[in-house]
Amino acid sequence: MWRRSFSSSSSSAGATSALKDKKWDALVIGGGHNGLTAAAYLARGGLSVAVLERRHVIGGAAVTEELVPGFKFSRCSYLQSLLRPSIIKELELARHGMKLLKRSPSSFTPCLDGKYLLLGPNKDLNNSEISKFSKQDADAYPRYENQLEKFCEFMDPLLDSAPPESLQCESSCSVGDRIKNKMHNSMFWARCLRQAATLGQKDMVDFMDLLLSPASKVLNNWFESDVLKATLATDAVIGTTGSVHTPGSGYVLLHHVMGETDGEHGIWSYVEGGMGSVSLAIGNAAKEAGAHIVTCAEVQQLLINDSGTVNGVLLADGSQVHTSMVLSNATPYKTFKELVPDNVLPEDFINAIKYSDYSSGTTKINLAVDKLPQFKCCKLSHPDAGPQHVGTIHIGSESMEEIHSACQDAVNGLPSRRPVIEMTIPSVLDNTISPPGKHVINLFIQYTPYSPSDGHWGDPVYRESFAQKCFTLIDEYAPGFSSSIIGYDMLTPPDLEREIGLTGGNIFHGAMGLDSLFLMRPIKGWSNYRTPLHGLYLCGSGTHPGGGVMGAPGRNAARVALEDVNKPLK
Repeated sequence: MWRRSFSSSSSSAGATSALKDKKWDALVIGGGHNGLTAAAYLARGGLSVAVLERRHVIGGAAVTEELVPGFKFSRCSYLQSLLRPSIIKELELARHGMKLLKRSPSSFTPCLDGKYLLLGPNKDLNNSEISKFSKQDADAYPRYENQLEKFCEFMDPLLDSAPPESLQCESSCSVGDRIKNKMHNSMFWARCLRQAATLGQKDMVDFMDLLLSPASKVLNNWFESDVLKATLATDAVIGTTGSVHTPGSGYVLLHHVMGETDGEHGIWSYVEGGMGSVSLAIGNAAKEAGAHIVTCAEVQQLLINDSGTVNGVLLADGSQVHTSMVLSNATPYKTFKELVPDNVLPEDFINAIKYSDYSSGTTKINLAVDKLPQFKCCKLSHPDAGPQHVGTIHIGSESMEEIHSACQDAVNGLPSRRPVIEMTIPSVLDNTISPPGKHVINLFIQYTPYSPSDGHWGDPVYRESFAQKCFTLIDEYAPGFSSSIIGYDMLTPPDLEREIGLTGGNIFHGAMGLDSLFLMRPIKGWSNYRTPLHGLYLCGSGTHPGGGVMGAPGRNAARVALEDVNKPLK
Protein backbone atom coordinates (compact mmCIF):
# COMPACT_ATOMS: atom_id res chain seq x y z
CA MET A 1 0.00 0.00 0.00
CA TRP A 2 1.23 3.51 -0.82
CA ARG A 3 2.46 5.15 2.34
CA ARG A 4 4.57 8.01 3.55
CA SER A 5 6.45 7.98 6.83
CA PHE A 6 6.81 10.91 9.20
CA SER A 7 10.29 10.51 10.63
CA SER A 8 13.40 12.62 10.49
CA SER A 9 15.59 9.87 11.94
CA SER A 10 18.47 8.08 10.25
CA SER A 11 17.87 4.77 8.50
CA SER A 12 20.80 4.50 6.10
CA ALA A 13 23.62 1.99 6.07
CA GLY A 14 25.84 4.84 7.25
CA ALA A 15 23.72 5.27 10.35
CA THR A 16 23.99 1.55 11.14
CA SER A 17 27.72 1.73 10.59
CA ALA A 18 27.94 4.64 13.04
CA LEU A 19 26.20 2.47 15.63
CA LYS A 20 28.96 -0.17 15.41
CA ASP A 21 31.82 2.30 15.64
CA LYS A 22 31.49 2.95 19.37
CA LYS A 23 30.34 1.41 22.61
CA TRP A 24 27.22 3.25 23.75
CA ASP A 25 26.38 4.06 27.34
CA ALA A 26 22.80 2.94 26.64
CA LEU A 27 20.69 1.47 23.86
CA VAL A 28 16.91 1.76 23.70
CA ILE A 29 15.04 -1.00 21.86
CA GLY A 30 11.97 0.49 20.17
CA GLY A 31 11.24 4.06 19.16
CA GLY A 32 7.74 4.22 20.62
CA HIS A 33 6.88 7.25 22.73
CA ASN A 34 8.14 5.59 25.94
CA GLY A 35 11.43 4.54 24.35
CA LEU A 36 11.96 8.04 22.99
CA THR A 37 11.11 9.52 26.39
CA ALA A 38 13.63 7.24 28.09
CA ALA A 39 16.27 8.20 25.51
CA ALA A 40 15.63 11.91 26.07
CA TYR A 41 16.15 11.63 29.82
CA LEU A 42 19.17 9.35 29.52
CA ALA A 43 20.80 11.78 27.09
CA ARG A 44 19.95 14.71 29.35
CA GLY A 45 21.65 12.74 32.12
CA GLY A 46 24.89 12.74 30.16
CA LEU A 47 24.83 9.28 28.59
CA SER A 48 25.52 8.45 24.96
CA VAL A 49 22.25 6.91 23.75
CA ALA A 50 21.02 5.23 20.56
CA VAL A 51 17.39 4.32 19.85
CA LEU A 52 16.87 1.29 17.59
CA GLU A 53 13.48 1.26 15.84
CA ARG A 54 12.41 -1.76 13.79
CA ARG A 55 9.96 0.12 11.55
CA HIS A 56 10.57 2.86 8.98
CA VAL A 57 8.95 5.45 11.24
CA ILE A 58 9.32 6.30 14.92
CA GLY A 59 6.38 6.42 17.30
CA GLY A 60 5.35 2.80 17.89
CA ALA A 61 1.60 2.98 18.52
CA ALA A 62 1.72 6.81 18.65
CA VAL A 63 2.43 7.28 14.96
CA THR A 64 1.13 9.21 11.97
CA GLU A 65 1.11 7.47 8.58
CA GLU A 66 -0.23 8.58 5.21
CA LEU A 67 -1.92 5.36 4.09
CA VAL A 68 -4.27 6.99 1.56
CA PRO A 69 -2.74 9.83 -0.49
CA GLY A 70 -3.51 13.14 1.20
CA PHE A 71 -4.88 11.56 4.41
CA LYS A 72 -2.67 11.32 7.50
CA PHE A 73 -3.86 8.74 10.03
CA SER A 74 -3.10 8.38 13.73
CA ARG A 75 -2.77 4.72 12.95
CA CYS A 76 -3.11 3.26 16.46
CA SER A 77 -3.49 5.67 19.39
CA TYR A 78 -5.66 8.61 18.43
CA LEU A 79 -6.19 10.95 21.42
CA GLN A 80 -3.94 12.72 23.91
CA SER A 81 -4.56 13.34 27.59
CA LEU A 82 -2.44 10.93 29.60
CA LEU A 83 1.01 12.29 28.63
CA ARG A 84 2.51 13.36 31.93
CA PRO A 85 2.64 17.14 32.51
CA SER A 86 6.18 16.77 33.88
CA ILE A 87 7.33 15.35 30.53
CA ILE A 88 5.58 18.05 28.49
CA LYS A 89 7.24 20.71 30.63
CA GLU A 90 10.71 19.21 31.12
CA LEU A 91 11.18 18.22 27.47
CA GLU A 92 9.56 21.44 26.23
CA LEU A 93 7.37 19.52 23.82
CA ALA A 94 5.45 22.60 22.65
CA ARG A 95 8.74 24.12 21.49
CA HIS A 96 9.51 20.86 19.71
CA GLY A 97 6.29 20.98 17.71
CA MET A 98 3.51 19.38 19.79
CA LYS A 99 0.28 21.36 19.49
CA LEU A 100 -2.82 20.15 21.35
CA LEU A 101 -6.32 20.79 20.02
CA LYS A 102 -8.90 20.70 22.83
CA ARG A 103 -12.27 19.14 22.14
CA SER A 104 -15.49 20.70 23.38
CA PRO A 105 -17.86 18.95 23.61
CA SER A 106 -15.81 15.84 24.16
CA SER A 107 -18.46 13.13 23.79
CA PHE A 108 -21.51 12.47 21.61
CA THR A 109 -23.79 9.43 21.93
CA PRO A 110 -26.51 9.15 19.28
CA CYS A 111 -29.53 6.95 19.99
CA LEU A 112 -31.69 5.05 17.52
CA ASP A 113 -34.85 6.50 19.09
CA GLY A 114 -33.85 9.99 17.93
CA LYS A 115 -32.31 11.25 21.16
CA TYR A 116 -28.64 12.01 21.79
CA LEU A 117 -26.28 12.93 24.64
CA LEU A 118 -23.51 15.52 24.44
CA LEU A 119 -20.94 15.81 27.26
CA GLY A 120 -17.85 17.95 27.74
CA PRO A 121 -16.01 20.44 29.93
CA ASN A 122 -18.97 22.86 29.90
CA LYS A 123 -20.92 22.18 33.11
CA ASP A 124 -24.06 23.96 31.90
CA LEU A 125 -24.09 21.86 28.72
CA ASN A 126 -23.69 18.68 30.75
CA ASN A 127 -26.56 19.62 33.04
CA SER A 128 -28.98 20.42 30.21
CA GLU A 129 -28.00 17.37 28.18
CA ILE A 130 -28.20 14.83 31.03
CA SER A 131 -31.47 16.40 32.19
CA LYS A 132 -33.04 15.24 28.91
CA PHE A 133 -32.71 11.72 30.33
CA SER A 134 -32.73 12.24 34.12
CA LYS A 135 -32.75 15.32 36.34
CA GLN A 136 -31.42 13.15 39.16
CA ASP A 137 -28.43 12.13 37.04
CA ALA A 138 -27.80 15.73 36.01
CA ASP A 139 -27.53 16.67 39.70
CA ALA A 140 -25.29 13.67 40.49
CA TYR A 141 -22.88 14.10 37.56
CA PRO A 142 -20.82 17.02 39.02
CA ARG A 143 -20.38 15.05 42.26
CA TYR A 144 -19.26 12.01 40.27
CA GLU A 145 -16.71 14.08 38.35
CA ASN A 146 -15.43 15.70 41.55
CA GLN A 147 -14.93 12.31 43.17
CA LEU A 148 -12.98 10.95 40.21
CA GLU A 149 -10.84 14.08 40.11
CA LYS A 150 -10.10 13.66 43.82
CA PHE A 151 -9.05 10.04 43.22
CA CYS A 152 -6.86 11.12 40.30
CA GLU A 153 -5.10 13.65 42.53
CA PHE A 154 -4.46 10.85 45.02
CA MET A 155 -3.01 8.65 42.26
CA ASP A 156 -1.01 11.40 40.58
CA PRO A 157 2.26 11.15 42.59
CA LEU A 158 2.28 7.37 42.13
CA LEU A 159 2.50 7.73 38.37
CA ASP A 160 5.74 9.68 38.31
CA SER A 161 7.86 7.41 40.48
CA ALA A 162 9.09 3.82 40.46
CA PRO A 163 7.17 1.43 42.73
CA PRO A 164 8.81 0.78 46.11
CA GLU A 165 10.17 -2.61 45.10
CA SER A 166 12.29 -4.75 47.40
CA LEU A 167 15.96 -4.72 46.48
CA GLN A 168 16.41 -7.62 44.08
CA CYS A 169 20.11 -8.06 44.94
CA GLU A 170 19.44 -8.26 48.68
CA SER A 171 22.13 -10.89 49.32
CA SER A 172 24.87 -9.30 47.21
CA CYS A 173 24.12 -5.59 47.65
CA SER A 174 26.12 -3.46 50.04
CA VAL A 175 24.78 -2.53 53.45
CA GLY A 176 24.57 1.07 52.26
CA ASP A 177 22.41 0.14 49.27
CA ARG A 178 20.08 -1.93 51.44
CA ILE A 179 19.67 0.91 53.93
CA LYS A 180 19.10 3.41 51.13
CA ASN A 181 16.43 1.18 49.56
CA LYS A 182 14.61 0.68 52.86
CA MET A 183 14.65 4.41 53.56
CA HIS A 184 13.33 5.16 50.05
CA ASN A 185 10.51 2.65 50.44
CA SER A 186 9.63 3.89 53.92
CA MET A 187 9.40 7.45 52.64
CA PHE A 188 7.20 6.29 49.74
CA TRP A 189 4.71 4.53 52.01
CA ALA A 190 4.75 7.40 54.50
CA ARG A 191 3.82 9.77 51.68
CA CYS A 192 0.98 7.45 50.65
CA LEU A 193 -0.31 7.34 54.21
CA ARG A 194 -0.28 11.14 54.40
CA GLN A 195 -2.26 11.32 51.17
CA ALA A 196 -4.72 8.72 52.41
CA ALA A 197 -5.20 10.68 55.63
CA THR A 198 -5.88 13.80 53.59
CA LEU A 199 -8.42 11.92 51.51
CA GLY A 200 -10.28 10.67 54.59
CA GLN A 201 -11.76 7.30 55.45
CA LYS A 202 -15.02 7.64 53.49
CA ASP A 203 -13.26 8.65 50.30
CA MET A 204 -10.65 5.91 50.76
CA VAL A 205 -13.40 3.29 51.07
CA ASP A 206 -15.05 4.73 47.94
CA PHE A 207 -11.66 4.64 46.21
CA MET A 208 -11.15 0.98 47.06
CA ASP A 209 -14.71 0.27 45.92
CA LEU A 210 -13.90 1.86 42.56
CA LEU A 211 -10.67 -0.15 42.19
CA LEU A 212 -12.22 -3.51 43.04
CA SER A 213 -15.72 -3.24 41.59
CA PRO A 214 -17.12 -3.82 38.14
CA ALA A 215 -17.73 -0.53 36.34
CA SER A 216 -21.42 -1.49 36.11
CA LYS A 217 -21.73 -1.50 39.90
CA VAL A 218 -19.96 1.85 40.23
CA LEU A 219 -22.09 3.52 37.57
CA ASN A 220 -25.35 1.93 38.74
CA ASN A 221 -24.69 3.36 42.20
CA TRP A 222 -24.36 6.84 40.70
CA PHE A 223 -26.85 7.04 37.84
CA GLU A 224 -30.16 5.71 36.49
CA SER A 225 -30.19 6.58 32.75
CA ASP A 226 -28.86 3.88 30.43
CA VAL A 227 -27.30 6.17 27.85
CA LEU A 228 -25.24 8.10 30.40
CA LYS A 229 -24.01 4.93 32.09
CA ALA A 230 -23.10 3.35 28.76
CA THR A 231 -21.25 6.47 27.58
CA LEU A 232 -19.15 6.52 30.75
CA ALA A 233 -18.72 2.72 30.80
CA THR A 234 -16.81 2.68 27.52
CA ASP A 235 -13.86 4.22 29.40
CA ALA A 236 -13.88 1.15 31.66
CA VAL A 237 -13.54 -1.40 28.87
CA ILE A 238 -11.68 0.44 26.12
CA GLY A 239 -8.63 -1.57 25.04
CA THR A 240 -9.51 -4.54 27.27
CA THR A 241 -11.18 -7.91 26.77
CA GLY A 242 -13.30 -7.35 29.87
CA SER A 243 -16.97 -6.54 30.27
CA VAL A 244 -18.56 -3.72 32.24
CA HIS A 245 -19.38 -6.49 34.74
CA THR A 246 -15.73 -7.54 35.16
CA PRO A 247 -14.42 -6.87 38.70
CA GLY A 248 -11.68 -4.25 38.59
CA SER A 249 -12.97 -2.58 35.43
CA GLY A 250 -13.62 0.46 37.62
CA TYR A 251 -9.85 1.05 37.71
CA VAL A 252 -9.61 1.13 33.90
CA LEU A 253 -12.35 3.77 34.00
CA LEU A 254 -10.20 5.82 36.39
CA HIS A 255 -7.07 5.23 34.30
CA HIS A 256 -8.74 6.83 31.30
CA VAL A 257 -9.82 9.99 33.12
CA MET A 258 -6.62 10.69 35.05
CA GLY A 259 -5.09 12.78 32.29
CA GLU A 260 -5.29 16.47 31.42
CA THR A 261 -4.79 19.00 28.66
CA ASP A 262 -3.07 22.29 29.53
CA GLY A 263 -3.93 21.81 33.20
CA GLU A 264 -7.60 20.93 32.65
CA HIS A 265 -8.24 17.51 34.18
CA GLY A 266 -10.00 14.80 32.23
CA ILE A 267 -9.83 16.72 28.94
CA TRP A 268 -8.77 14.69 25.90
CA SER A 269 -7.37 16.46 22.85
CA TYR A 270 -6.36 15.83 19.28
CA VAL A 271 -2.77 16.55 18.30
CA GLU A 272 -2.12 18.66 15.23
CA GLY A 273 -0.59 16.43 12.58
CA GLY A 274 -1.79 13.28 14.34
CA MET A 275 -0.36 11.31 17.25
CA GLY A 276 2.95 10.94 15.44
CA SER A 277 3.53 14.60 16.30
CA VAL A 278 3.79 13.59 19.97
CA SER A 279 6.49 11.05 19.16
CA LEU A 280 8.30 13.44 16.82
CA ALA A 281 8.33 16.15 19.50
CA ILE A 282 9.77 13.73 22.08
CA GLY A 283 12.23 12.47 19.46
CA ASN A 284 13.32 16.03 18.70
CA ALA A 285 13.89 16.66 22.40
CA ALA A 286 15.92 13.46 22.62
CA LYS A 287 18.04 14.39 19.60
CA GLU A 288 18.59 17.89 20.95
CA ALA A 289 19.92 16.27 24.13
CA GLY A 290 22.31 14.17 22.03
CA ALA A 291 20.42 10.91 21.44
CA HIS A 292 20.91 9.09 18.13
CA ILE A 293 17.70 7.64 16.60
CA VAL A 294 17.88 4.99 13.88
CA THR A 295 14.90 3.50 12.02
CA CYS A 296 14.85 0.21 10.08
CA ALA A 297 17.15 -1.19 12.77
CA GLU A 298 15.54 -4.38 14.06
CA VAL A 299 17.03 -5.97 17.17
CA GLN A 300 17.20 -9.73 16.83
CA GLN A 301 18.74 -10.68 20.16
CA LEU A 302 20.40 -9.31 23.26
CA LEU A 303 24.08 -10.08 23.73
CA ILE A 304 24.78 -11.48 27.19
CA ASN A 305 28.28 -12.15 28.51
CA ASP A 306 29.35 -15.11 30.64
CA SER A 307 28.61 -13.29 33.88
CA GLY A 308 24.95 -12.76 32.90
CA THR A 309 25.39 -9.07 32.10
CA VAL A 310 24.11 -7.24 29.04
CA ASN A 311 26.86 -6.63 26.50
CA GLY A 312 24.89 -5.18 23.57
CA VAL A 313 22.47 -6.26 20.86
CA LEU A 314 22.55 -8.23 17.63
CA LEU A 315 20.67 -6.56 14.77
CA ALA A 316 18.69 -8.46 12.12
CA ASP A 317 21.34 -7.55 9.52
CA GLY A 318 24.00 -9.33 11.58
CA SER A 319 25.52 -6.16 13.05
CA GLN A 320 26.50 -6.03 16.71
CA VAL A 321 26.08 -2.85 18.74
CA HIS A 322 27.79 -2.79 22.11
CA THR A 323 26.69 -1.29 25.41
CA SER A 324 26.45 -2.20 29.06
CA MET A 325 22.86 -0.88 29.40
CA VAL A 326 19.74 -1.68 27.38
CA LEU A 327 16.25 -0.30 27.94
CA SER A 328 13.56 -2.27 26.14
CA ASN A 329 10.39 -0.53 25.00
CA ALA A 330 9.15 -3.88 23.60
CA THR A 331 6.48 -5.81 25.47
CA PRO A 332 7.67 -7.95 28.40
CA TYR A 333 6.89 -11.09 26.38
CA LYS A 334 8.82 -9.88 23.34
CA THR A 335 11.75 -8.78 25.50
CA PHE A 336 12.19 -11.88 27.63
CA LYS A 337 10.83 -14.65 25.40
CA GLU A 338 12.14 -13.49 22.02
CA LEU A 339 15.08 -11.10 22.52
CA VAL A 340 16.81 -12.65 25.54
CA PRO A 341 18.70 -15.88 24.67
CA ASP A 342 17.29 -19.14 26.02
CA ASN A 343 18.37 -20.51 29.41
CA VAL A 344 19.60 -17.14 30.67
CA LEU A 345 16.67 -16.11 32.88
CA PRO A 346 15.30 -17.95 35.95
CA GLU A 347 12.56 -20.41 35.03
CA ASP A 348 10.01 -18.97 37.47
CA PHE A 349 10.55 -15.51 35.99
CA ILE A 350 10.07 -16.75 32.42
CA ASN A 351 6.92 -18.66 33.40
CA ALA A 352 5.43 -15.56 35.03
CA ILE A 353 6.10 -13.56 31.85
CA LYS A 354 4.82 -16.34 29.61
CA TYR A 355 1.52 -16.72 31.46
CA SER A 356 0.74 -13.04 31.82
CA ASP A 357 -2.41 -11.88 30.04
CA TYR A 358 -1.69 -10.38 26.61
CA SER A 359 -5.16 -10.97 25.17
CA SER A 360 -6.82 -8.31 23.05
CA GLY A 361 -10.29 -7.59 21.79
CA THR A 362 -9.41 -4.44 19.88
CA THR A 363 -9.46 -3.53 16.20
CA LYS A 364 -8.61 -0.12 14.74
CA ILE A 365 -10.02 1.06 11.41
CA ASN A 366 -8.71 4.29 9.87
CA LEU A 367 -10.91 5.79 7.15
CA ALA A 368 -10.63 8.47 4.50
CA VAL A 369 -14.09 9.89 3.71
CA ASP A 370 -15.42 12.50 1.33
CA LYS A 371 -17.98 13.98 3.74
CA LEU A 372 -18.90 14.10 7.41
CA PRO A 373 -21.40 11.57 8.77
CA GLN A 374 -24.88 13.03 9.18
CA PHE A 375 -26.51 11.65 12.32
CA LYS A 376 -30.25 11.39 11.90
CA CYS A 377 -30.90 12.13 15.59
CA CYS A 378 -29.50 15.64 15.03
CA LYS A 379 -31.97 16.32 12.21
CA LEU A 380 -29.35 18.25 10.23
CA SER A 381 -28.67 18.01 6.52
CA HIS A 382 -25.80 20.43 5.92
CA PRO A 383 -22.19 19.28 5.48
CA ASP A 384 -20.58 21.57 8.04
CA ALA A 385 -19.08 20.22 11.26
CA GLY A 386 -21.27 20.57 14.33
CA PRO A 387 -20.71 19.86 18.02
CA GLN A 388 -21.64 16.22 17.38
CA HIS A 389 -18.52 15.80 15.24
CA VAL A 390 -15.95 17.29 17.61
CA GLY A 391 -15.62 14.72 20.38
CA THR A 392 -15.70 10.93 20.69
CA ILE A 393 -18.82 9.49 19.07
CA HIS A 394 -20.14 6.38 20.80
CA ILE A 395 -21.78 3.95 18.38
CA GLY A 396 -23.62 0.78 19.39
CA SER A 397 -23.45 1.37 23.14
CA GLU A 398 -26.74 2.85 24.32
CA SER A 399 -26.77 0.64 27.42
CA MET A 400 -24.24 -1.24 29.49
CA GLU A 401 -25.99 -4.49 28.57
CA GLU A 402 -25.25 -3.81 24.90
CA ILE A 403 -21.56 -3.50 25.80
CA HIS A 404 -21.74 -6.70 27.83
CA SER A 405 -23.45 -8.57 24.98
CA ALA A 406 -20.73 -7.44 22.58
CA CYS A 407 -18.14 -8.77 25.03
CA GLN A 408 -19.93 -12.10 25.44
CA ASP A 409 -19.75 -12.68 21.68
CA ALA A 410 -15.96 -12.45 21.94
CA VAL A 411 -15.90 -14.73 24.98
CA ASN A 412 -17.63 -17.27 22.73
CA GLY A 413 -14.93 -16.78 20.10
CA LEU A 414 -16.84 -14.50 17.74
CA PRO A 415 -16.33 -10.87 16.75
CA SER A 416 -19.14 -8.82 18.29
CA ARG A 417 -22.35 -9.00 16.27
CA ARG A 418 -23.00 -5.35 17.22
CA PRO A 419 -19.50 -3.99 17.94
CA VAL A 420 -18.84 -1.19 20.41
CA ILE A 421 -17.35 1.62 18.33
CA GLU A 422 -15.62 4.81 19.36
CA MET A 423 -15.54 7.14 16.36
CA THR A 424 -13.36 10.26 16.26
CA ILE A 425 -12.99 12.80 13.44
CA PRO A 426 -9.77 14.73 14.17
CA SER A 427 -9.87 16.57 10.83
CA VAL A 428 -12.79 18.63 12.19
CA LEU A 429 -10.23 20.51 14.32
CA ASP A 430 -7.02 19.70 12.43
CA ASN A 431 -6.85 20.93 8.85
CA THR A 432 -3.35 19.49 8.30
CA ILE A 433 -4.35 15.82 7.96
CA SER A 434 -6.86 15.70 5.09
CA PRO A 435 -7.63 17.51 1.82
CA PRO A 436 -10.17 20.39 1.99
CA GLY A 437 -13.74 19.12 2.32
CA LYS A 438 -12.64 15.58 3.14
CA HIS A 439 -11.99 13.97 6.50
CA VAL A 440 -10.05 11.40 8.48
CA ILE A 441 -12.11 9.13 10.74
CA ASN A 442 -10.78 6.78 13.43
CA LEU A 443 -12.84 3.77 14.54
CA PHE A 444 -11.72 2.03 17.73
CA ILE A 445 -13.70 -1.21 17.81
CA GLN A 446 -14.46 -3.97 20.31
CA TYR A 447 -14.65 -6.89 20.63
CA THR A 448 -12.56 -8.86 18.13
CA PRO A 449 -10.86 -12.09 19.31
CA TYR A 450 -7.27 -12.70 18.23
CA SER A 451 -8.29 -16.08 16.78
CA PRO A 452 -12.01 -16.07 15.88
CA SER A 453 -13.75 -19.45 15.91
CA ASP A 454 -15.68 -18.73 12.69
CA GLY A 455 -12.77 -17.65 10.46
CA HIS A 456 -9.37 -15.99 10.55
CA TRP A 457 -8.11 -12.44 10.09
CA GLY A 458 -5.74 -13.50 7.32
CA ASP A 459 -8.72 -14.17 5.06
CA PRO A 460 -9.46 -11.00 3.00
CA VAL A 461 -13.14 -11.96 2.66
CA TYR A 462 -13.49 -12.43 6.44
CA ARG A 463 -11.75 -9.11 7.12
CA GLU A 464 -13.93 -7.25 4.64
CA SER A 465 -17.06 -8.83 6.10
CA PHE A 466 -16.24 -7.54 9.57
CA ALA A 467 -15.34 -4.07 8.31
CA GLN A 468 -18.64 -3.87 6.46
CA LYS A 469 -20.47 -4.98 9.61
CA CYS A 470 -18.99 -1.97 11.40
CA PHE A 471 -19.84 0.42 8.59
CA THR A 472 -23.41 -0.93 8.41
CA LEU A 473 -23.84 -0.37 12.13
CA ILE A 474 -22.75 3.25 11.72
CA ASP A 475 -25.23 3.57 8.82
CA GLU A 476 -28.03 2.88 11.31
CA TYR A 477 -27.11 6.10 13.12
CA ALA A 478 -25.74 8.08 10.14
CA PRO A 479 -27.44 6.91 6.92
CA GLY A 480 -25.15 6.96 3.92
CA PHE A 481 -21.94 6.74 5.94
CA SER A 482 -20.71 3.67 4.00
CA SER A 483 -21.00 5.48 0.68
CA SER A 484 -18.66 8.26 1.90
CA ILE A 485 -15.66 5.95 2.35
CA ILE A 486 -12.74 6.59 -0.03
CA GLY A 487 -10.41 4.00 1.51
CA TYR A 488 -9.53 2.40 4.83
CA ASP A 489 -6.82 0.60 6.79
CA MET A 490 -7.76 -2.06 9.35
CA LEU A 491 -5.59 -3.37 12.20
CA THR A 492 -6.96 -6.47 13.96
CA PRO A 493 -5.18 -7.96 17.00
CA PRO A 494 -2.79 -10.07 14.86
CA ASP A 495 -2.07 -6.99 12.71
CA LEU A 496 -1.29 -4.92 15.81
CA GLU A 497 1.08 -7.68 16.92
CA ARG A 498 2.83 -7.96 13.56
CA GLU A 499 2.93 -4.30 12.52
CA ILE A 500 3.37 -2.50 15.84
CA GLY A 501 4.91 -5.27 17.96
CA LEU A 502 2.05 -5.49 20.49
CA THR A 503 2.04 -9.03 21.85
CA GLY A 504 -1.43 -10.51 21.35
CA GLY A 505 -2.52 -7.15 19.94
CA ASN A 506 -2.85 -5.79 23.49
CA ILE A 507 -2.53 -1.99 23.33
CA PHE A 508 -1.35 -1.80 26.96
CA HIS A 509 1.57 -4.28 26.46
CA GLY A 510 -0.40 -6.56 28.79
CA ALA A 511 -3.73 -6.53 30.59
CA MET A 512 -4.35 -3.92 33.28
CA GLY A 513 -6.26 -6.09 35.71
CA LEU A 514 -5.83 -5.71 39.45
CA ASP A 515 -3.31 -8.57 39.38
CA SER A 516 -1.04 -6.67 36.97
CA LEU A 517 -0.80 -3.14 38.34
CA PHE A 518 1.74 -1.23 40.44
CA LEU A 519 3.93 -3.73 42.36
CA MET A 520 2.54 -6.56 40.20
CA ARG A 521 3.45 -5.01 36.83
CA PRO A 522 4.85 -6.65 34.77
CA ILE A 523 5.22 -9.40 37.39
CA LYS A 524 5.57 -9.62 41.14
CA GLY A 525 9.03 -8.76 42.40
CA TRP A 526 10.15 -6.83 39.29
CA SER A 527 8.06 -3.68 39.19
CA ASN A 528 10.87 -1.12 39.36
CA TYR A 529 11.98 -1.37 35.68
CA ARG A 530 15.00 -3.52 36.55
CA THR A 531 15.21 -7.15 35.38
CA PRO A 532 17.12 -10.29 36.45
CA LEU A 533 19.74 -9.45 33.79
CA HIS A 534 22.17 -6.82 35.02
CA GLY A 535 22.04 -3.85 32.67
CA LEU A 536 18.62 -4.67 31.15
CA TYR A 537 15.62 -2.47 31.99
CA LEU A 538 12.03 -2.32 30.76
CA CYS A 539 10.66 1.10 29.81
CA GLY A 540 7.40 0.33 27.97
CA SER A 541 3.71 0.22 28.81
CA GLY A 542 4.08 -3.28 30.24
CA THR A 543 5.56 -1.62 33.33
CA HIS A 544 4.08 0.72 35.96
CA PRO A 545 1.88 2.76 35.57
CA GLY A 546 0.65 1.01 32.43
CA GLY A 547 -0.69 1.76 28.98
CA GLY A 548 -1.80 4.78 27.05
CA VAL A 549 0.38 7.57 25.72
CA MET A 550 1.71 8.51 29.17
CA GLY A 551 5.48 8.55 28.85
CA ALA A 552 5.69 7.77 32.58
CA PRO A 553 7.25 4.30 32.12
CA GLY A 554 9.97 5.80 29.91
CA ARG A 555 10.74 8.66 32.27
CA ASN A 556 10.65 6.49 35.40
CA ALA A 557 12.83 3.78 33.86
CA ALA A 558 15.43 6.31 32.73
CA ARG A 559 15.59 7.78 36.22
CA VAL A 560 16.15 4.32 37.73
CA ALA A 561 18.85 3.52 35.16
CA LEU A 562 20.60 6.85 35.77
CA GLU A 563 20.44 6.24 39.50
CA ASP A 564 22.15 2.88 38.96
CA VAL A 565 25.04 4.53 37.10
CA ASN A 566 25.09 7.51 39.48
CA LYS A 567 24.42 10.07 36.79
CA PRO A 568 22.37 13.13 37.79
CA LEU A 569 19.20 13.88 35.81
CA LYS A 570 19.30 17.29 34.16
